[in-house]
Amino acid sequence: MQHLQSAPRHRSRPPRRVWAAVLTAGALAASLLGGWSASARPYPDDPAPSAGEAREAREALKAKVRTTLSLPAPPGSGATVKVLVFHASASGEEAPNVDAGIEAVEKIGRSGPAAQRFTVVATDDAGIFTKPRLGKFNAVVFLTGGGDVLDPEQEAGLEAYMEAGGGFLGIHDAARTEPYSEWFGGLVGARATGPTAVQRATVEVGDRQHPATRSLPLEWKRPDKWLNWTTNPSGDVHTVARVREATYRPGTGANGADHPVSWCRDYDGGRSFYTGMGGTAEAFAETDFRDHLRGALLWTTRLERADCRAAINSNYTSERVTSPNQPGQTDQIGEPHGLVVAKDGRVVYIGRGGAAGNAPVVTDWNNPDIGKGQGQVHVYDPKTKKVTFAGALTVFGNKGGGDELIKNEEGLLGVELDPDFLTNGWVYLHYTPHSRINRDTHMAERRVSRFTLDPATNKLDLASEKVLLNWPVQVHSCCHAGGGMAWDSKQNLYIATGDNNSSQFSGGYSGNNPKPHFKGVSFADARRTAGNTNNLNGKILRIHPEDDGTYTLPAGNLFTGQESDEGGGKTRGEIYVMGVRNPARIAVDPKTDVLYAGWVGPDAGEPSTTWGPAKYDTFAAITRPGNHGWPYCMGNNQPYRDRNLPDPDKPLGWYDCASPKNESPNNDGLVNLPPVTPNTIWYSPQGGGPDYPRDAHGVPSYKLSEQKLLLPWLKGGGQATMNGPVYRYDTASASKDKWPSYWDGKWFVGDFYDGDQPRHAVLTDPKTAGRGGLPTHAESLKKIIPVGAAGIRNLMDWKFAPDGSLYVLDYGRGFFTLDDKSALWRVTYKGGEPTPAAADVVKKEVR
Repeated sequence: MQHLQSAPRHRSRPPRRVWAAVLTAGALAASLLGGWSASARPYPDDPAPSAGEAREAREALKAKVRTTLSLPAPPGSGATVKVLVFHASASGEEAPNVDAGIEAVEKIGRSGPAAQRFTVVATDDAGIFTKPRLGKFNAVVFLTGGGDVLDPEQEAGLEAYMEAGGGFLGIHDAARTEPYSEWFGGLVGARATGPTAVQRATVEVGDRQHPATRSLPLEWKRPDKWLNWTTNPSGDVHTVARVREATYRPGTGANGADHPVSWCRDYDGGRSFYTGMGGTAEAFAETDFRDHLRGALLWTTRLERADCRAAINSNYTSERVTSPNQPGQTDQIGEPHGLVVAKDGRVVYIGRGGAAGNAPVVTDWNNPDIGKGQGQVHVYDPKTKKVTFAGALTVFGNKGGGDELIKNEEGLLGVELDPDFLTNGWVYLHYTPHSRINRDTHMAERRVSRFTLDPATNKLDLASEKVLLNWPVQVHSCCHAGGGMAWDSKQNLYIATGDNNSSQFSGGYSGNNPKPHFKGVSFADARRTAGNTNNLNGKILRIHPEDDGTYTLPAGNLFTGQESDEGGGKTRGEIYVMGVRNPARIAVDPKTDVLYAGWVGPDAGEPSTTWGPAKYDTFAAITRPGNHGWPYCMGNNQPYRDRNLPDPDKPLGWYDCASPKNESPNNDGLVNLPPVTPNTIWYSPQGGGPDYPRDAHGVPSYKLSEQKLLLPWLKGGGQATMNGPVYRYDTASASKDKWPSYWDGKWFVGDFYDGDQPRHAVLTDPKTAGRGGLPTHAESLKKIIPVGAAGIRNLMDWKFAPDGSLYVLDYGRGFFTLDDKSALWRVTYKGGEPTPAAADVVKKEVR
């Protein structure tokens, strides 16, 4: 056993036994990233030095210490992997978790595979940081109490150790140590307030790859003293776990929905890991917490590589790749409405049909040009960095028509490329042709057609159109056209359609008013569309396109087309999902074939005890065909109130989400509908995941005073969901721009608006996804995909390219138009490889 003498000024009791545990070590390495140097520590009684004097003094101290230390680079380059546990306390009173902490690190060092074992030495003698033997340690663990435990020379020794490639693990009160040191504050990552009393809470484990977290539960329930942070470090450090404040009482200085608890970063040439957990002696007896510490030590000692750069904002670059249109032209972009990326990296993006803000608006239905717009297709080639105007469809999609004849959401709505696009050039477009509108009945046709794009010229052959699918839509009253499309691995095409319903006539609650109509066609009753088993609006359709331009129906859709409670003909076999309001964007996970969708909710600003929930914008992970509720139920199966003729203003009974019935006079489908599947994410102007106590019949109270927010990371207001992709990391790709594997399997959810609306990456639990299970973790992307005046303010679509970069469409500043802010952006990663470098991983012969 090795012994280190405890210095009297740090001794909390008579000299204790020296802690040492022998072990063998295997694969290890160090990453030497460029340093960051802060000013020397200003003590309260010292005169304030100038910045230059402070730097000179600190560098002089480090130079002096280096001559004593003779540090190898990286430290711990000998045959035995060693870990130093430093447990000094400025108060002289040793914290009650010290013995348990040292014992836990010892046990970690003795256990596990032989190649991961290490020797542990513990001391409270700060003199170790100015001694040559410091260089023998692969990592230093600070199991310290708060306060000033290092003099300037000792701190300079620790700094020199890190600059040489050392490893650091700070536990709990280490965030209070060296309170006057800016450099040490950077080393631990944040400064603590509190602590709170011991409370049981839920830890959300967002990093599923780091050795410190990969074996932990998605939602880790445990007791501890939960610290608050004076400044939230997320984005400056790589956060691997967060504590959910809704599961305990965080007290004064709470950090909110984003409350980091464990993180790491490559710091000043070395590797730093910090956890705010471990505030009790009992914590160190937990198997999961020891696994957490083990993984942190595997990385800090260089026994394993890990990525501690992936969630750091500064490692991402956002670049606008299109310029504003030339005056009077649309050479760069139309009214942004969707994008898709080809396997060769070309980006095909569409403009819905709105013209520049100064274009004339035709409001006379007798005018043949009413609503006439140009649905434009552009192609961006990242190899040449050039945009080609591929062509335009004449669509019903410009202003004119719709409510009050001033707005129109029809037009060119969606784009997808054939799975074999690089050989056949086929492009699928979802649009409303202007040539098919009826100016007498105010009816139009929506269709999905296949066109051919010339790969040599990037020009669209408009004469090549093959119409796969078409269906009627009313265009007397705006809105809700939907539009997104996506493929699954079996080459089935999913098509999102809006409920083709007015937002008016229901007070912003359920769109179920059967009274308004134009020439016999209802336009305010979504039971005619989204809630109708015989109508293709308000749905996500699934078809299998054939080479001849037709389609077949894959097995396993919601209906066969033959069901009826009256003998047949009341369902459409194309329907995969019914009960969606306005699903603009959908995505299919290429690994699991899970469908992800988001749709915009109605307009009610708050819940009503008479009519039901406020507007809920919704995201859903969809694992099987089903009914997702609109206009009967929303969120986690919160029902609306029925209404019907002769007086739709009179509320009837609450809808039964388990057994909904379509009793609208405008229904030509089944009366008895499939049960409603609860959704994954919903948010209102009050916040994310509103829920209420329910009565014996399952009806929520809908009283704001009784509201509970299940998803506090979400805010609402003006809101319009923009569902995003699930990222899948390509290990075979040599791209230097690809997002790191940390994001693999995470679902990107966003909103058209930038403010407080979502722009997050979320994790779901595969065991509950698709059945209403809430996300287990969410983290903001707002500084990676920047918001604000110079950023991406109005997110319209976002998709990953085969090279792992992210393309984002910014709509512009306004509605039903385009302007000089309408743009295509590209977001790339520049953080580099995981650390330590592969050549620096410790490789030790194991006998």
